[in-house]
Amino acid sequence: MNAVKPTMTDDFNLAALPSANGIWHPLQLAPEALGAGLPALPDAAIVVAQGVIAWVGAHADLPDAYHQLPRHDGRGALVTPGLVDCHTHLVYGGQRANEFAMRLAGASYEEVARAGGGIVSSVKATREASEDALFDASVPRLQALLSEGVCAIEIKSGYGLSLEHERKQLRVARRLGQAFGVTVRTTFLGAHALPPEYAGRSDDYIRLVCEEMMPALAAEGLVDAVDVFCETIGFSLAQTEQVFQAAQALGLPVKLHAEQLSDMGGSALAARYGALSCDHIEHLSAEGIAAMRQAGTVAVLLPGAYFTLRDTHMPPIAALRAAGVPMAVSTDHNPGTSPALSLLLMVNMACTLFRMTVPEALAGVTRHAAQALGLQDTHGRIAVGCPANFVLWPLGDVAELAYWLGQRPACSVVRQGRLAVDGMALHRMSPMPEHPPLSPHQA
Repeated sequence: MNAVKPTMTDDFNLAALPSANGIWHPLQLAPEALGAGLPALPDAAIVVAQGVIAWVGAHADLPDAYHQLPRHDGRGALVTPGLVDCHTHLVYGGQRANEFAMRLAGASYEEVARAGGGIVSSVKATREASEDALFDASVPRLQALLSEGVCAIEIKSGYGLSLEHERKQLRVARRLGQAFGVTVRTTFLGAHALPPEYAGRSDDYIRLVCEEMMPALAAEGLVDAVDVFCETIGFSLAQTEQVFQAAQALGLPVKLHAEQLSDMGGSALAARYGALSCDHIEHLSAEGIAAMRQAGTVAVLLPGAYFTLRDTHMPPIAALRAAGVPMAVSTDHNPGTSPALSLLLMVNMACTLFRMTVPEALAGVTRHAAQALGLQDTHGRIAVGCPANFVLWPLGDVAELAYWLGQRPACSVVRQGRLAVDGMALHRMSPMPEHPPLSPHQA
């Protein structure tokens, strides 16, 4: 594997942040913070040891063995698991505000793409940018999400569309995880669009993706999952299956941009390959829902794109709910159709636009989002043995996380066993023992 070399821009030092080791109390654990269906827990305590949750429960039940540990004053804060943003295109060059204006003037998503805009315009800007320039441009985007309690994030490629430039994007994603002490799951999205040099030769390009790009990037340790944009303006079902077969041969899990603009049957195909998730899914059919349920595939809802594109075809939320398909919510941060940098705003939109309940939306940015990344055993919940990733909110009611528009609560974030964000200005009641930070791959 090629080493990802730090540069002068990789200057965040997780180890320099205060350790979270010790007892956190008093806390109000949000409903389902400890797992699906579990109630809220008032006057709770969390014990962190060596960056890992060692105990959690009612403070009155705190085992004697922990009573002598240093204490953190939790100030009665509402506590949720660390948030998970499970679908982003965070690393790219340039921006596409002009296309936003075009759509407002009447152009459709398809018309923008066919006019040479859309994904291809971001490809040009990304190819022209150096790795360090892409890193520097991505840092403030990531910081905005981390400030709201994100502790794990997926970052896709898909704006390089050649081995050299897809590698560049994925290397930047890995660097971001290392530099900021956040769990990053990388997704190879080489089949995002047809690059200009392959115009009219989509089958040739898919062969390049499957036979050259994917194996090389996987061998370098840069790929955690593989995605495809399966759509009338993207790639066909047959081409999507070729990519899935190549991923399967390399032992890589798959996911899919599916049924955003039309029902192509992509979700059912993805489910046959045991996909982690199908994303967008505004036009998802009953057959697709049944296949996803059987496969345990997560439905990732992306209200930011729905809102930005002024879509009116809502995902089949009621049918997904009735079928018991887990639903996640994500920013889909990208320069064209969802320039969103607030996961809490997406929670609000999921409730207001998609009619999700508050518990559903919060599960969508915690345990179900973690499941969409294959991280359900370590992220999206507060449990013994999991890395210490949790958020303290200065709020009285969990519904406030979905209620406010534009007000980012001054939260404090424990991420990988460190107090990484301290919006509540918490202070330690006694010195904390130090410990080496977990790496993004341990978390």
